[in-house]
Amino acid sequence: MGERKVLNKYFPADFDPRFIPRGSKPKGDLVPVRMMLPFTIQCSSCSSFLYQGRKFNSKKEPVSGEKAKYLTVQRFRFYIKCSVCSRPITFLTDPERSDYEMESGGTRNYQVWRDKEKVEAEIKAEKSGDTSGADAMKALEDRVADSQREMEDLDNLDEIKAMNARHMKMMRTSGRPSGAEDVRRVLSAVREAEEKEELTEHGTTAEEEAQMAKIKFGSAAGAALSSLHGRDGDEEEEDERRERDRRAKNEALFAKSSASKCSNNSSEYDPQQGIKSIISIKRKRPRVVVPQKTSSALPILSSTASSEGNDLGALLGTYESSDDSD
Repeated sequence: MGERKVLNKYFPADFDPRFIPRGSKPKGDLVPVRMMLPFTIQCSSCSSFLYQGRKFNSKKEPVSGEKAKYLTVQRFRFYIKCSVCSRPITFLTDPERSDYEMESGGTRNYQVWRDKEKVEAEIKAEKSGDTSGADAMKALEDRVADSQREMEDLDNLDEIKAMNARHMKMMRTSGRPSGAEDVRRVLSAVREAEEKEELTEHGTTAEEEAQMAKIKFGSAAGAALSSLHGRDGDEEEEDERRERDRRAKNEALFAKSSASKCSNNSSEYDPQQGIKSIISIKRKRPRVVVPQKTSSALPILSSTASSEGNDLGALLGTYESSDDSD
């Protein structure tokens, strides 16, 4: 086992390389190549994705036919298999664009930069055409359109830069815990801009007035618009006069009813103020003292007591007289 790792091998003295059998390979045979995918591929059978940079054991062969070479540069075809369904997928080299070209078995993912290069190539091809004679005016129009496009691109770029600068200023802390102060400053500026808008007598802007004037509500459009903005001055004065008359009438009726009540209840009425002031007189009721009958009953009790005492004495006297006689 140690001999297979040596650098020098033993050749016997009678060695002749002409007698070594040589294997023959068919012309155009596939060559195994370990490579990475140059772009993302989606399989046409199972719709699975084979992403860019994934390693595959591919087979390489030279392209034959009319598109075999581009400016004497040989093109090659690569064979790989889908890792999910084992479908064969082939793609070619593209020396013209220094890229690869999808051939069969799948689809290549969309890439924006390829469309950009295609559009630029088309514009360049159009500009490189003949601009002499009748096409001079068209060439002038193209140049004017290009200049206008460049100016618009510059304006858009300046606007984006200004917006990014405002955002960075708002999000920059600069010693503060957060950008709350910048947010408050922006909100206050927005409020001031809204307050500076000129408002009409109805509290709306000129643009809002124009929009409301365009709205139609059928035959009652004028009435609805007038009710929206308020009544005229004459109508307001008429309403105020009617309100004053109604109040005066109510005060007169109230005064009349109050006067009748005052006359019945001996109350006072103040006609200047138009209100009732009733003074209720509260009379103090006399205190009634109930006479006591104890004095008249005492002599009766005393007389009865004396009479009872006389009767007792008489009885005792009779009792004593009977003892003595015995």
